[in-house]
Amino acid sequence: MAALAPLPPLPPQFKSIQHHLRTAQEHDKRDPVVAYYCRLYAMQTGMKIDSKTPECRKFLSKLMDQLEALKKQLGDNEAITQEIVGCAHLENYALKMFLYADNEDRAGRFHKNMIKSFYTASLLIDVITVFGELTDENVKHRKYARWKATYIHNCLKNGETPQAGPVGIEEDNDVEENEDAGASSLPTQPPQPSSSSSSYDPSSMPSGGYTGIQIPPGAHAPANTPAEVPHSTGVTSNTIQPTPQTIPAIDPALFSTISQGDVRLTPEDFARAQKYCKYAGSALQYEDVSTAVQNLQKALKLLTTGRE
Repeated sequence: MAALAPLPPLPPQFKSIQHHLRTAQEHDKRDPVVAYYCRLYAMQTGMKIDSKTPECRKFLSKLMDQLEALKKQLGDNEAITQEIVGCAHLENYALKMFLYADNEDRAGRFHKNMIKSFYTASLLIDVITVFGELTDENVKHRKYARWKATYIHNCLKNGETPQAGPVGIEEDNDVEENEDAGASSLPTQPPQPSSSSSSYDPSSMPSGGYTGIQIPPGAHAPANTPAEVPHSTGVTSNTIQPTPQTIPAIDPALFSTISQGDVRLTPEDFARAQKYCKYAGSALQYEDVSTAVQNLQKALKLLTTGRE
């Protein structure tokens, strides 16, 4: 992919989108679709903040040039031309990054790369708002990921050992105020994790939720490794055997259900059904039959009854 023209210095008014733009730069080669939507989010947010002062207008103009160049390079990519596909791609990518960090956290492996993964996942959930309002699950994921990044960063900075795994978040804990503290010292590129931290492996990601937050389906895709955790080289490791999958029970009523004549589906119903099917396809990329079946059941029920 051709290099994009550099942006002018970031105006102070746009401080709140600096990390989203940095994430875009990090993904230009890794995942151009993610890079495109990060810039689109920054553009939309910047327009709301200040589109009148000369320095802001100049910055937004150059950012628009980058967006147009990216869109031209990506051509007919469905994740750009179809919002449903783009939203599913971004949501799945953010959740896979979140699950990598959560897996490291649960195992007590604290390092800058997992902190960055937590924080970047929260930034990407911000970006999902270009498609509309966030789901309750995504709102919870964003708050937890941003809080965890700040918490672990501050613990390591102060020489303290963070508490591994799920930790309750007090409702009055203002995560937004502390987000710069959790991200200001993070490197632009993830550092090499220590030998005690595991290489990224989609099959090792946890499938369950944690206290108060349920991991939504479809979190096993896309295929790109989000945090650029290097594979171990020259180090022997035990071969991981595939674990037997528990296939969810299929509702027998779905086999005999036919669409009733008085069922009227809205455009939103069709969009949700398509999204469930996309999640199912993403899950199958990692042979996650359980998630695929669950999402296909949801799509079938929605299309035949008009209800979820």
